[in-house]
Amino acid sequence: METTTATGGLVYGIRLRREVEYRYVGITTKTASRRFHQHLRVAAEGRKTPFYDWVRKQNPEDLIADELDWVEGLQELGEAEMDWISYLRREGDRLLNLSDGGLGPTGVIWTDEMREAARIRCTGRKGLSRPGAANPFHGKKHRLELRKKWEVSRKGTNYGADNPNFGKFGADHPSFGHTMSEESRRALSEARKGAGNPNFGKKASEETRAKMSAVRKGRPMPSSQRSAHTRHHTNKGIEKADCKYCVEDSAKPSLSSESESES
Repeated sequence: METTTATGGLVYGIRLRREVEYRYVGITTKTASRRFHQHLRVAAEGRKTPFYDWVRKQNPEDLIADELDWVEGLQELGEAEMDWISYLRREGDRLLNLSDGGLGPTGVIWTDEMREAARIRCTGRKGLSRPGAANPFHGKKHRLELRKKWEVSRKGTNYGADNPNFGKFGADHPSFGHTMSEESRRALSEARKGAGNPNFGKKASEETRAKMSAVRKGRPMPSSQRSAHTRHHTNKGIEKADCKYCVEDSAKPSLSSESESES
């Protein structure tokens, strides 16, 4: 369904060429063929509705869009769509339209059965990724007023007990056992360097610094990575393959071997 400044349009129906039963009814101010190809493109992009799910299961060559009615006047066009949908449903056609038709929002209210059916269809389905210029929102920004509105409406929604993962640990947590790939780690690292770091160019206030100091007071803090290595590895007799200082130390000849060679 689409509306423009046109004065009229047509009602079309989409079906399989080998069947007389229509599976979808819509309206357009263009040609049925052009609207049909728009539907094919949207289906290929992955939109999740009963109609587009059905289209993806078919061979496009097996589908056809018929012109059902030409109507003058946009209001009359919307009413004609509703009449056709009502008529075909009475005739037993299994239409995949989500609403009863008409211009503008039609107030579709999803039932529990519809939501459960949609959940089953979407389970395990790989999402569609459109990065960079392929994303329709690429290079755009949301209005400041809208961002402020979201900030206020979402504030505290995922804090404490309101967080869906609150109190979940170990195997109960959704991220348990998940490990980021090296490629993802590098991409994340590059994205957060320099100006990409949310704290880039910022400086903690004196009040914040005083709070941080009070929290850490009395806690042993190594002054360097080398000091931390000595405290947590060397002094405890622990050797870790991912510690560069452990690797360096293991490559150096030990004192006992040096004394044996001298003797």
